[in-house]
Amino acid sequence: MKKILGIGSRIDHADYGKGVVTNVSPTMYWVTFIDSGLETIDLDSDFEVIEASDDDLDTVSFYEVEKSLRDILKKWSDVSEIVPIADKYKGGTMVLKPKDPNLADKEIPINTFFHKVVMLRDRLRVMEQKINSSKVLDEQDKIDLQQYITRCYGSLTTFNVLFKNNSQQFKGESSKK
Repeated sequence: MKKILGIGSRIDHADYGKGVVTNVSPTMYWVTFIDSGLETIDLDSDFEVIEASDDDLDTVSFYEVEKSLRDILKKWSDVSEIVPIADKYKGGTMVLKPKDPNLADKEIPINTFFHKVVMLRDRLRVMEQKINSSKVLDEQDKIDLQQYITRCYGSLTTFNVLFKNNSQQFKGESSKK
């Protein structure tokens, strides 16, 4: 078995050409090649080592550090992430028409409305985290409150049409339970 290369090692691969190892996992190298860009290759792939960097056991890629930090901040802060609105609604207007024709319509920029929906979603997520990590609530209270939050998400699924990415939408209780 070959010695594991560290991040920064330079190699020459038969199919991809010359590249630099930018990440290492237990089974693969992530290598940025000059001609073909980022590729993943097995640790035991056939390649020539041009210059080896030692593999430190605690070596972590910048991507992993950035992702971990982003996940921690998202989980524990009250900061809203940037959530893209569906393209068809960008710059649009929401119009509220009263039943009484003598009253004026109310127009709201859809981006303003969308921002408030996202803030509500994010605050529900923070509340969910605080409930789950509470040392004061017993497990049954946590379950009961979690069910209320899930029902709130379910009530807000109407607004999912505004979200560009499905992963950022509201998810309520599944009817398949």
